[in-house]
Amino acid sequence: MNIIEVKNLVKKFGDFTAVNDISFDVKKGEIFAFLGPNGAGKSTTIKILTTLLHPTSGKIILNGYNPVSEPNEVRRSFGIVFQDPSLDDELTAWENMEFHGVLYDVPKKLRRERIDYLLNFVDLLDRKDSLVKEFSGGMKRRLEIARGLLHHPKIIFLDEPTLGLDPQTRNHMWNYLKELNKNEGTTIFFTTHYMEEAEKIAQRISVIDHGKIIASGTAVELKEKAGANTLEEAFLKLTGNSIREESTGVEDRMRMHRKAWTGRK
Repeated sequence: MNIIEVKNLVKKFGDFTAVNDISFDVKKGEIFAFLGPNGAGKSTTIKILTTLLHPTSGKIILNGYNPVSEPNEVRRSFGIVFQDPSLDDELTAWENMEFHGVLYDVPKKLRRERIDYLLNFVDLLDRKDSLVKEFSGGMKRRLEIARGLLHHPKIIFLDEPTLGLDPQTRNHMWNYLKELNKNEGTTIFFTTHYMEEAEKIAQRISVIDHGKIIASGTAVELKEKAGANTLEEAFLKLTGNSIREESTGVEDRMRMHRKAWTGRK
């Protein structure tokens, strides 16, 4: 059963086509990686799936709902960890969690139980009353994951969740997420530039480049298709060796949309 279905999705910014007629699906309970070079269309696609951007055309169904016509139902279906930090540094870990739970109308008793459970799950319960500005990068990332799971979403989106983290913290974070996937059946949709991470964690992968999906399958299937020994080698054969730059105009537009969305349910 698919929990995400995308058909012929297109997103244009003026004359620039960021996402160009892509189709893919994600199965319920799957760990799915969405890979691509900088500016390939990964973050734009995630923004559309999570109601931050409206598609130019195409059809999307997420947990049975349409992000365009049923945005509130879709938002209750997912949690998200953005590529950029999104915590309030002047609040404590507990206050960041509490604020999120109130926004999502999680009943008080359940909210408090989930906050304690999730802070313990990411090894931050003993720091719940500490200001977030005192946290390391790894601690902030773990708190963002806990916050994204507070309203018990069916899907969690992770946009480069381990960027800049040391190997130990990355390993612990993925252990948390794999346990969550196994025990609660949460679907995990993530992007990463760490090919070894994608190969180790993802059950299925789609590669996007220049706004188009150019390959999909397991890590083994992608390596076979590209005639490569590693996923990184396959990725380079599929997408080329040229260095990519982020499209600043597109990123700025997406940041403005994200700010507009913050605080909505």
